[in-house]
Order: sequence, then structure tokens, then C-alpha cells
Amino acid sequence: MYILRNMKTAISVKVDKEVKERAQEVAASAGITLSALVNSYLTQVAASRRIEIYAPEQMTPKLEKLIEEVEKERSAGQASKSFDRVEEFIADLKR
Repeated sequence: MYILRNMKTAISVKVDKEVKERAQEVAASAGITLSALVNSYLTQVAASRRIEIYAPEQMTPKLEKLIEEVEKERSAGQASKSFDRVEEFIADLKR
């Protein structure tokens, strides 16, 4: 008995057009095709038996407003200064 290696099969996956285009750009910037990128990821999943998915949080209007407020405070010098050591931070808190 022998095992056939490199036997290819096709899969069909529906994704948003924009997601596909952006993923193709990422793959191209690495010098590979989208097919090679997907194949590499599936190979990694099969080998590690782990699925790692990163989905960045979408900015909400509330979060955008909070960030804007923090940036204004930092620009105005109203934010906390930087510390290199925890002891410096605690000493500053006690003042």
C-alpha cells in the first residue's frame, strides 16, 4: 500500500468580494497566490489541530469619541506622564 501525495482537490468558499480582494493584495505582497495562502493556512490547521482567528474590533461612534477625547487631553498635557518604573508611578500617585 502506498499513499498518494500532492493529490489536489478543489474547494468552493463564499466570501465577501472586498475580503477576497484585500486578501489577494496581502498574498501578492508576500509573493504568493490567494490559493497558496489558503492552502498554507489549511495545512497549518491540519498540522497543529488548532484554529486561530483574528477579527479586529470594529470602531463604534462611542469608541471613536472616547479616543478623540483622550487625544485632546494628551495634546493639552492633561494626561498622565510616562514612567520607566512602577516605583516612579506609585510615588507620583502619592503626591
